[in-house]
Amino acid sequence: MNFLEIKDQKLSLEFKKKGYLIKKIKDLDSLKYIKKKVLVELKKNIKKKQSIKEIDFLNKFHKYSNSKDLNKIRLNIFNKLNEDLNFKKSYFNISKNILDTLVGNELVMQKKINLSIQTPNDKSSLLPVHADTWSGLSPFEVVVWLPLVDCYKTKSMYILQPKYYKKFIKNMNKVKFSNSERIFSSIKKDIDWLDIKFGEVLIFNQQLPHGNVPNIERDTRWSMNCRFKSIFSPYADKKIGEFYEPITLRPITELGFKYQLPKFK
Repeated sequence: MNFLEIKDQKLSLEFKKKGYLIKKIKDLDSLKYIKKKVLVELKKNIKKKQSIKEIDFLNKFHKYSNSKDLNKIRLNIFNKLNEDLNFKKSYFNISKNILDTLVGNELVMQKKINLSIQTPNDKSSLLPVHADTWSGLSPFEVVVWLPLVDCYKTKSMYILQPKYYKKFIKNMNKVKFSNSERIFSSIKKDIDWLDIKFGEVLIFNQQLPHGNVPNIERDTRWSMNCRFKSIFSPYADKKIGEFYEPITLRPITELGFKYQLPKFK
């Protein structure tokens, strides 16, 4: 039995088949707010302000900074963004309609939205092949991944589709992989390299192996990611309050959490 509307059923089937969705963002005001906020905070951390050109600033970020300052700048921006409630709400809004179909309408959100900056040929920002569930995250959640620039080839990320995942699990049970490089080599021919333009959003199943490689393109990658799950679905090592916070609780749920059964004598 499935009472979802036909369009929601189609979206669900696409997600289950591919393991991810790439869709155009409908809430452009929220997207503009996010990018503007990032640019404002970035300019506070750049010394060569007189040479900054608004057009393509993020793509050419590596021309205004050096590698030793990269993580300091990233953390400064990360902290400021996550202090802004409107920024968090805007991040939720860019994929709200899709999350409602894939995850539900009573959600918890990762408390800190992550920021990734990967300059050309820099290896300090690598995320080797992994699945979030391997490090204590729940299999009952999705990742919302937002590019702030066009992302393609090595300037983007890769993911293993579900149709290859069973083969991967079978190999993992048979062969002892000593490091992430060997795992990547075993799936390299089966992975999807994701082409995501600014103005689009990626929602993916973080149970599936994914990661990135050194960015050998000419421009810098800027992307953000955040996890969402139903408040009622099972948790793993990461718990509500410490890692997630509720964002769309309905009144009866709030009342239910507060309910106390009277003691009858």
